[in-house]
Amino acid sequence: QVQLVESGGGLVQAGGSLRLSCAASGRSNTVYAMGWFRQAPGKEREFVADISWSRGRSYYADSVKGRFTVSRDNAKNTVYLQMNSLKPEDTAVYYCAAALDSRLSNERVDYWGQGTQVTVSS
Repeated sequence: QVQLVESGGGLVQAGGSLRLSCAASGRSNTVYAMGWFRQAPGKEREFVADISWSRGRSYYADSVKGRFTVSRDNAKNTVYLQMNSLKPEDTAVYYCAAALDSRLSNERVDYWGQGTQVTVSS
């Protein structure tokens, strides 16, 4: 089992920045990739970004490319999401996720965090 605990959400004005953190515990050494999804009110959960734990290769949704950066600290078993130039449409609950054998996708998540609210005011 892998436990994921997020932190760092909050309220920010459009154009501002936030950094989310997700700490993994338990059998975190079995994780292949970690990253983030988000779900806005009335919408389906969508992939945001992920990073492979060993090589550090990262992938982004088109909607956040150039604004968000995903990174990891292997020593702390923690993945981060730096969000810059935030827009009101980025408002959502952000979920940390982990996959054991592949990159993250809507069909491939083995563990979820509890979610953290990000609200961007206009």
